[in-house]
Amino acid sequence: MGQQQGVRDGRGAGGLLNKHKPWIETSYHGVITENTHVVLLDPPLVALDKDAPVPYAGEICAFNIHGLEAPFEAVVLNGTSGEGQLRARGLVDCELQKEYTFIIQAHDCGSGPGGTEGKKSHKAVVHIQVNDVNEFAPVFREARYRAAVTEGKIYDSILQVEATDQDCSPQYSQICNYQITTADSPFAIDRNGNIRNTEKLSYERQQQYEIQVTAWDCGQKRALVSAPVRIDVKPVCKPGWQGWNKRVDYEPGTGSKQLFPKMHLETCGGPLSSVRTTVELQTSHIGKGCDRETYSEKSLQKLCGASSGSTDLLPAPGATTNWTASLVTDSGRDSDLIFRFDGRQAAKVPDWLVPQNLTDQFTIATWMKHGPSPGLRAEKETLLCNSDKTEMNRHHYSLYVHNCRLVFLLRRDFTQVDTFRPAEYHWKLEQICDKEWHYYVINVEFPVVTLYVDGVTYDPYLVTDDWPIHPSQIDVQLTVGACWQGGEVAKPRFTQYFRGSLSGLTIRPGKIESQKVISCLQACKEGLDINSLESLDKNIKFHFNPAQSILVMEGEDLENINAAVVKVSYINSRQFPTPGIRRVHISTTVQCFGEDTCLSIPDIDAVVMVLQPSEPRITIAGVEQLRRPAVDLSGSSGLDLFQDLHIASTVTRTDSAARYAGGEPEPSYFAQHVPFLEEIIHNLDYCDILVLGEELRPEAESLQLDRSSLLGMHLDATNSTSGMSIYGVDSMSNYEHVIRQVRYHHWLPATLTQRRFRLTCSELNGRYTSNEFKLEVSLSGAEPISRHVNYMVAPPQYMQMVHRPSSLQHSLYPGHSSGVPSAATVVIVMCIAALVVVVVLGIYRIHLTHQQEAKLVETTKEADVAWDDSALSITVNPMEPQASEEEEASEEDEEEDEEEDDDEEEDEDDITSAESDDSEEEVDVQLPRIHQPSKRGNNLDKATISY
Repeated sequence: MGQQQGVRDGRGAGGLLNKHKPWIETSYHGVITENTHVVLLDPPLVALDKDAPVPYAGEICAFNIHGLEAPFEAVVLNGTSGEGQLRARGLVDCELQKEYTFIIQAHDCGSGPGGTEGKKSHKAVVHIQVNDVNEFAPVFREARYRAAVTEGKIYDSILQVEATDQDCSPQYSQICNYQITTADSPFAIDRNGNIRNTEKLSYERQQQYEIQVTAWDCGQKRALVSAPVRIDVKPVCKPGWQGWNKRVDYEPGTGSKQLFPKMHLETCGGPLSSVRTTVELQTSHIGKGCDRETYSEKSLQKLCGASSGSTDLLPAPGATTNWTASLVTDSGRDSDLIFRFDGRQAAKVPDWLVPQNLTDQFTIATWMKHGPSPGLRAEKETLLCNSDKTEMNRHHYSLYVHNCRLVFLLRRDFTQVDTFRPAEYHWKLEQICDKEWHYYVINVEFPVVTLYVDGVTYDPYLVTDDWPIHPSQIDVQLTVGACWQGGEVAKPRFTQYFRGSLSGLTIRPGKIESQKVISCLQACKEGLDINSLESLDKNIKFHFNPAQSILVMEGEDLENINAAVVKVSYINSRQFPTPGIRRVHISTTVQCFGEDTCLSIPDIDAVVMVLQPSEPRITIAGVEQLRRPAVDLSGSSGLDLFQDLHIASTVTRTDSAARYAGGEPEPSYFAQHVPFLEEIIHNLDYCDILVLGEELRPEAESLQLDRSSLLGMHLDATNSTSGMSIYGVDSMSNYEHVIRQVRYHHWLPATLTQRRFRLTCSELNGRYTSNEFKLEVSLSGAEPISRHVNYMVAPPQYMQMVHRPSSLQHSLYPGHSSGVPSAATVVIVMCIAALVVVVVLGIYRIHLTHQQEAKLVETTKEADVAWDDSALSITVNPMEPQASEEEEASEEDEEEDEEEDDDEEEDEDDITSAESDDSEEEVDVQLPRIHQPSKRGNNLDKATISY
């Protein structure tokens, strides 16, 4: 050892040279397992130096690594032998990097301990592969899998599941096996994850399966979470509409409601070129063909802006309309008046109702429901006929059906035309005999006649000419349901009976109706609709019929057709629609490329159930008793009867949604079903003010209404001695406004004890009616004022009990004292100054006549009876509670108290006729002009309805 140290020191001292550089292999391949440090190299890391065994020069001192900051280091295990080792500086992750490549060099120790003049080997390439560790389990790509199969088939693959592994090596990252872990399932899975059924599935037995699937990688590591797989079993594909409900409930007032929000057409995957779908709403059993407004014909015409002057030939039977009483009526629903004719009924229209001159322009309109006539050669069926009443059998004009053809006959008189002119107009239409309701309007602008059916214009296919009728003095008879044959037969009778139903038969001379009005009169208030029409695909073609009961949709793309059908809706714009079933029928035609029809799509039938609307309760409220001074009744403006009137309507609800909203606690079951009233707004169609008791006396009293108050509204009014009727479809507020303008006039208020009225209102032609609001009108004061007219002075025994209230003590004419003495004074003075009394009385009466005439012309309506007022005496007795029945009792009391009140009688019996007149005016009681009747009663304001 000492010798070697000496040699090494001697070499250093002697300056031995480092002649050779180290030698290593040109390349190395190494393997390292992830999460370890030592690299196994092939070949091993060994450096050789030819200078060995010379100290330092023949020894290896280091291995250096170059390139890309490789996470490795090389250490010298033995400098003399040159053995080294490659290590990882940290943990190596295969998932981050599988391989590394870098450069390595060996360094000798140089010429001495300091490593001076050291030499390094050539550069060698080192390639290291990181070996994987099976640290990750398989994971499925989808959290859930779902597929659908058709029953009765065996599938090679229903669906494929797939799992992945994050390990970097093929051994551990590949999935080598899948397995269904659900026991007793009719499914199997292969190594690639394909699931198939092992037996035929049945939709009736089970519509859905849920199975669990797991996976293993090639290192036999199992997935931690299994994958659920849902397989739906579908019945054998049958082309047709799916996802629709047979019944759709419609709540009144909800607007448009989708009929089939989830419906779609299943075509079983066949290639299609076009799809055509027809949706039909069947409402023939509702009213007159559909849900229409059921107001009276007169109200509907007013609402639609029809020309005035129409005559209703089939009104409801009544006291003044008794010619329809013998006909068979079918009120149907919603107070819709329908007359049914079975070939044995007909009616004569009274002469006073028949328009005498139809002129060259007139309109005939009617609702008609008619079917095929029995027999091979059916007879004429007459709706309307104007024929000779006696002697002859000429038809002047008529409307009839013959062999499902509608014929209108119009024979003009020689006085109107004297040439061969058109006389019969024929139309052949399917509607005439389809047993459905249709609205027919015949507009005559002679010689042109136009027929409208449900608002659509039709020209006659045949027009025949005839000579005018020769003038005669024979009366004519207008009939409905048949034609009157009054001549050329042994016994006048009806002939050519009609078989069918009619409603709203009207005739309007002098004017024709516009198409807009005709469309309004027959418009349906229910029909089909399309929600969000603007969102409908532009490639979809659609068409509605005029009544919107049929919708046709056509397109080439199945998806667009499905989206369009979903938008089909039902709408009913009536506030109170007719409840019940509406049937919906859908038919579909599918065309394929190069074929007319490739798929047969079954028709479907559904129903729309229109629910019963909440019935409104119309309430009329106001002051029920009016006690007014006489001047209010006899004044020029009259008495406003219903100044404080209020009309409201409520419905009963049980829905708690409107009452419990927001964050309030959920109410109990009982609270949710407690009914409550909710105020609503709707129209009215008439209000009747009926006089209770005796009818109004035209010479003394009347109800009046300024026509100016009806301007701008759909209202009109009629007046009679039994009351007033205001009619037309309009809002409750407008009715309220007009009724408040109704005034009661009484030109002889002193004769009034009391007057009672009853007010009722209706909606939908009496379907809903209000309460009966009763109003009582009487004069103010403790008792009514009685009036007695005598041609001689009043007897002394009657004058004794006159007690005037203080209000009657003041004369309206203080400058004119009385000139007519009381009865007692007349007896004393008659023998002494009879001539003076007569002269003074005459002067006074002349003056009083002029005073009262000026007053009464402005404030009263005079009675039409002329009285002799040469000896007028007015006795006012405010102590009488009744002006007639208690008068006799009062006179008996006067006779009993005559002696007791003898002293008072001397003062009170000096009441003159002038004082009596003036005192009555003080309490606003207007006496009539008796000697000279006024012309005011014959010259009422034309703008006032008064009878």
